[in-house]
Amino acid sequence: MNAEAFGAASPGRLVRVDSAGEAFVPNVLPPDLVWDGRLARLLSEAGHALGELKTLARFLPNPYLFTRPFVVREAVLSSQIEGTQASISDVYALEAQAALFPQGEQRADAEEVSNYVRALEHGLRSELPISARLLREMHALLMSGVRGQHRQPGEFRRSQNWIGPPGAERRDATYVPPPPGDELREAISALERFIHADNDLPPLIEIALIHYQFEAIHPFVDGNGRIGRLLITLLLLQRGLLSQPLLYLSAYFERHRGSYYDLLLGVTLRGEWRQWLDFFLRGVALEARDATVRAQHLLDLRENWRKTYQQGRVSGTLLSALDVLFSAPVLTVRQLEAHLEVSYTSAQKIIERLESGGILEEVSGKQRNRIYRAPAIFAILDAQELRAEVPDRGSAVETITGGE
Repeated sequence: MNAEAFGAASPGRLVRVDSAGEAFVPNVLPPDLVWDGRLARLLSEAGHALGELKTLARFLPNPYLFTRPFVVREAVLSSQIEGTQASISDVYALEAQAALFPQGEQRADAEEVSNYVRALEHGLRSELPISARLLREMHALLMSGVRGQHRQPGEFRRSQNWIGPPGAERRDATYVPPPPGDELREAISALERFIHADNDLPPLIEIALIHYQFEAIHPFVDGNGRIGRLLITLLLLQRGLLSQPLLYLSAYFERHRGSYYDLLLGVTLRGEWRQWLDFFLRGVALEARDATVRAQHLLDLRENWRKTYQQGRVSGTLLSALDVLFSAPVLTVRQLEAHLEVSYTSAQKIIERLESGGILEEVSGKQRNRIYRAPAIFAILDAQELRAEVPDRGSAVETITGGE
């Protein structure tokens, strides 16, 4: 790491590790910030967009059914930043029936993303406060049984790590975080104290500072980026900015990956907090608006489906099956049987009806243990960009109407 790259405004200090060079230890939060009209405007825009998303969440008929697609989407996008190539459909397919899922890299990638979902859901369900213990528990789930599982899952690192180009030695690293031992433990303890202190800062500013600090500390051997992004979601909920886990910044970070890393490094080297805060607040505003539109599209789709089938005086069980699709848009007959607590024959008839109506499509190509997928849901989740108005539902709804 080039010590000469660190300016006088760098928010930390360099400590000698060994003959290979130095490491960076960030100062405790908060830094001195310069407030002006631009920062106030960005903060207001982000807060307004979050408020709209929070309002929409009140109308979700079943919060779990409608938030889980966002959890899975976040898991995929956050993992893609780290080079994982699994799609949203891959993750649901793995959950639907692992035995039929392809082997090799595709399966390994999907398993990593599935672990991310498990880690996030654990954090959301846990009664623990946001703490070093909770982060370790989430990290243990993230790294369990996948590539990197031998890299101290659930433990803060006991060795020096660094960030740099592939194959770079530590002396040539772009960044070297605090050394293990006392420096690392104290940095984590200070961050934990900041999270739970009354800092008299706007919550979104606090979250932006905490995310930077966690990435600067880099407390795990592997998986720091993913845990750091999970932390944002937990903080949004803990600070009361959201009531449901609908907002994630990984899509924004992935689209602007170069800027994301450059701005974090800019804080470290030159104390460029304003540039990082501007970037973070713009991301919150953009992704909150995107999540609002995406969630509204899912609600509209559900309402469209239910109206279509209610015209045919169907059973409540079939309507319940439609709701199941939003949390499990890839599934088997056996899984629908378990979700609805009905007989196998009844679940099979429901799936056949939904397939004939164009809501489900069979994707395994097998005669037994068949797997079904709801393409309209994936059209919403996979879309790069969605309009605010209700989208064209396509032939699926038309086919359903004709069939009824």
